[in-house]
Amino acid sequence: MAHLQHLICFVHTAEHGSFSAAARMLGLTPAGVSKNVARLETDLGVRLFHRSTRRLSLTEKGERFLAQVSGPLASLQMAVAEGASADDVPAGTLKVSMGQAFGRTFLVPLLGEFLDRYPRVVPDWHFDNRQVDIVGEGFDAAMGGGFPMSAGVIARELGPVHIVAVASPAYMQGRTVPRAPADLAAFDCIMRRSTPTGRVRPWTLTSRRGVEQTVQCQARIILSDPEAVAQAARLGLGVALLPMPFAFAAIRSGELVRLLPDWYSDAGPLSVYYPSKRMLASKTRVFVDFILERFRSAGFARLIDGR
Repeated sequence: MAHLQHLICFVHTAEHGSFSAAARMLGLTPAGVSKNVARLETDLGVRLFHRSTRRLSLTEKGERFLAQVSGPLASLQMAVAEGASADDVPAGTLKVSMGQAFGRTFLVPLLGEFLDRYPRVVPDWHFDNRQVDIVGEGFDAAMGGGFPMSAGVIARELGPVHIVAVASPAYMQGRTVPRAPADLAAFDCIMRRSTPTGRVRPWTLTSRRGVEQTVQCQARIILSDPEAVAQAARLGLGVALLPMPFAFAAIRSGELVRLLPDWYSDAGPLSVYYPSKRMLASKTRVFVDFILERFRSAGFARLIDGR
């Protein structure tokens, strides 16, 4: 009989495409997740994944097994969670850190629904463009990317953060469409200054084949906020590199056009982080579950995928 933890590792690995991503979500090491999946394969007597140095993919039997176990496993985990928290009503102050533009754009619109579900929880949300020490500063959770995965912190991935080149249709009118990243140097460049370091971020893009190119461009405008960079691009002030969370809606509406569609920059995953306590406070647990549910139902990971 397969151990429950082995099944959980298998499902998370299948859903997120790698042992590393599954490990971040489960608070384990990639080696530990890989070992659990291997033990499951031994118990079942079948190979569930094709493994190579560059990618991980389900075998035909792995796909069938995932379809069979993912639903029942989710129901079982929900039943266990509800049983453990039957008398633990979510309540108290919920201290969460998030980026300013990201929080205003994606989290604040969810506040009303969250409060309706959990009226005894008081959100205390901190809008900071910095990486906080979740445990040391007493945060219940944090939203963002690139947080150091120190001991005692779990990450649940919401989607990849890809950075793409964009401009407004008005700005591109009469101009030659760039064919390679180096061509961007001939345009007015809206650059971004990093808040933590104070440095102007250089432009580097990677092709679908993994070729990386740095753009030697002269800044026309320098802004420190990604939302401001997006607005300047929409106003037709130049070309910008934007994280997809701040670009996809404008690209879909036609306010912005994507340049160099075969090129992007990978800024790592966007995740919700929280302390890996054995008995996680119910207010934190329901917040994490709520965020994962809402972002997944909206297809957020697909919307911000620049590939």
